[in-house]
Amino acid sequence: MEAVLDDLAGNWPLYAAIPVIAALIGYVTKRVAVEMMFRPLEFVGVPGTVLGWQGVVPRHGGRMAATATDLLTTNLLSVSDVFARIDPTRLTREIEQPLLRAVDEIARDVLAEYHPKLWDRLPPMARDLVVKRIQAASPDLVRQVMDELRDNIDDILDIKHLSVQRLTRDKALLVKLIRETSRPEMTFIARSGIYFGFGLGLVQSLVWALTKNPLVMPLFGAAIGLFTDWLAIKLIFVPRDPVRLPGGVLLHGKFQRRRAEVARQYGDLIARELLTVPNLMEALLRGPRSDRLVAMIHRMVSEAIDEHADSARPLVTAAVGPQRLDEIKQAAATRAVEAMPGTLRHAEGYLTKSMDVAALVEERMMRMTSVEYEGLLRPAVRQDEWKLVVVGGVIGFVVGELQVLLMLH
Repeated sequence: MEAVLDDLAGNWPLYAAIPVIAALIGYVTKRVAVEMMFRPLEFVGVPGTVLGWQGVVPRHGGRMAATATDLLTTNLLSVSDVFARIDPTRLTREIEQPLLRAVDEIARDVLAEYHPKLWDRLPPMARDLVVKRIQAASPDLVRQVMDELRDNIDDILDIKHLSVQRLTRDKALLVKLIRETSRPEMTFIARSGIYFGFGLGLVQSLVWALTKNPLVMPLFGAAIGLFTDWLAIKLIFVPRDPVRLPGGVLLHGKFQRRRAEVARQYGDLIARELLTVPNLMEALLRGPRSDRLVAMIHRMVSEAIDEHADSARPLVTAAVGPQRLDEIKQAAATRAVEAMPGTLRHAEGYLTKSMDVAALVEERMMRMTSVEYEGLLRPAVRQDEWKLVVVGGVIGFVVGELQVLLMLH
C-alpha cells in the first residue's frame, strides 16, 4: 500500500488526468452517438458494404415517417376536425375578388372555345351580362363545395399519404422534426458523459494504481463508453411517470418532463413544415384520392349550369346542342379545379389561422398517455440503439489504449 501511495504522490498529474480524460471520453462518445443518429443524410462509405454510415433517422426514413404519421393521424390530428374550423362564408369573402376574376376568365374562355359563333355575335354588353350572372352564382357554389368537402374530407384527403410522402422525400425535414423537438435531450446525452465519465475515471485511476494492468485503461474506457451511452438514453425516457424518492428527490424521464414544451414545438413544426395550406391543396388536387374531389366539383358545376340554364333549356339546347352543353360543363369544371390553387392562395392567411393545426396538435399531445408520448422520439433510437452504445464502447476502448501508451511512456 505504501508503494501505491508513493506512486500516486510521484505521478499525481497523470492520475489526476485519468478522470478528466474519462470525462472527455464520455462526452465524445455521447456527441458522436447523437450525431450518428442524424448525420449524414445519405450513405457515406463503400456502397453495398458495412464500411460506411448513414444517420439512423434518414436511413430508416420510410419506417420513421410511417411511425410518426401513424402517431399523428391516430392520436394527434383528425383532418375532419381541421376542416371543420373553416367558415365557408368567411372563406368566400376572403377570395371574393380573385374568385370573380377567375370566373370571368373561365366563362369567357370556355364560351369562346366551345361556342365561338354565338359568343362572337353577342354584343359586349350581353357578354358582360352573361359573365355577371355566372359570377353572381359563384359564391354559393364555393360554399356548397366547402360544405360537401367538410362532410367528406376523410374520403377525399389522404393525410397519411401526404405526411409519409413528404417526410420520406425530404429527409432533412424528418431529421428536423425529430431533432428540434429533442434538442435538450440530445444535449443532455452529451453532457451526461462528462459527469458519468469523471466518476468512473476516479475508479479507473485507483484500479490502475493498484494493478498497473495494461488492460485496465482500455477496458474501463470501453465500459465508460458503453455504460454512459446506455444510461443516458434510458434517463431520457424513464421513468415515464414521476417517481418521488425519500428525501423529496423526483425522478422523471427528461423527455417526459418537457411534454408541454415539446407539444408547442411539435405542433408548430407540423403546422409550419408539414400540414401547410399549399401541401394540403397539393394533396387534395394531386393526391391518391384527388379524383374524388375532381368528380365532386364536376358534378356541382354541372348542377349549377343546369340550374341556371333550366328556365331557358329549350333555347339553350337548340342553340348549343346537348353534346356541346356537356362539353361546356366539363371544360368549366376542369378550369375551376385548375384555378383553385391560385384563387385559394389569397385566403392562405385565413385558412392557416382558422385551421390552427399547431394548437390542435399541442392540445392532443397534452392528452396522450406517457407511452404514446414516448413514441414521438423513441422510434428514432430504439432499433439502432445498440449500435450507438457499441460505437461508444469502441471509441472508449481506443482512447483507453492511448491512455496506456501515455502512462507507460
